[in-house]
Amino acid sequence: MTPKILRYLSGLSGSMKVLWCCLIWYVFFAIKYFEPNGELWLRSVGIAILIGAVLNLNAFHSLENIRKAANKWQVFRFFIIPFCVSSFPALIKDKGFILFFAPSLRENIIALALCVLFLLLTRASRSFTEAATTKGLD
Repeated sequence: MTPKILRYLSGLSGSMKVLWCCLIWYVFFAIKYFEPNGELWLRSVGIAILIGAVLNLNAFHSLENIRKAANKWQVFRFFIIPFCVSSFPALIKDKGFILFFAPSLRENIIALALCVLFLLLTRASRSFTEAATTKGLD
């Protein structure tokens, strides 16, 4: 039987892979430039709750539809994306970033390498699950 994580990774669409790579990029730089400022994180959570609620209402048209949504990850993404978008500029402020690229080529290469590693993992999981299905192991 193929583990759930491999089935999940092998079934990711191109757009979901892009979203995961964006999260990987964010997490790398959020760890690298972590700011222990409680106000920054509280403000980001507040923005995420407000904007996430509005985005979910826009997509699902009612609170009841949000609760019944089949794709809970979509509901979650509508909250996590505004959190990342609101906290990232505060983390990189006055650090020499150009858009979302660090001034250090090394840091950009590491973040990019993590994304490539993730994409290779999705490809390997697809090969593994296809082989398991072909052999009747799934």
